[in-house]
Amino acid sequence: MKVKVSRRAHFNSAHRLYRPDWSFEKNDEIFGKCNNPNFHGHNYELIVSVFGEIDQETGFVIDVKILKDLIKSEIENAFDHKNLNIEVPEFKNLNPTAENIAVVIWNKLRPHIDSDKDLEVTLYETPRNFVSFSG
Repeated sequence: MKVKVSRRAHFNSAHRLYRPDWSFEKNDEIFGKCNNPNFHGHNYELIVSVFGEIDQETGFVIDVKILKDLIKSEIENAFDHKNLNIEVPEFKNLNPTAENIAVVIWNKLRPHIDSDKDLEVTLYETPRNFVSFSG
């Protein structure tokens, strides 16, 4: 019997969606106002979920305190109040779309979650726009 345990977190970040190999006009056509050369920001909401068997000794799938601390150290400290394009190394050559941010978050967390557990990351860029990635 697998159980899903989730922890919600948030971070505020700025970014610009663009491809340096495209003209400003093409970037503007594809990314619209998200192509602002002066960047723009979001209040991201993050849900990290771990799926697994309940440990018979502890009753936990994962200790939520451990998950909380992991999200803080690996994600919030790295992304909160940062310009993703400039200050986060993973986006030096990767467009910081919500999809790519979710994959980067998953990749940062996955090594810290026991291999017998599944991991899912859901990232809300706005209350209505969100993506999920589970590997």
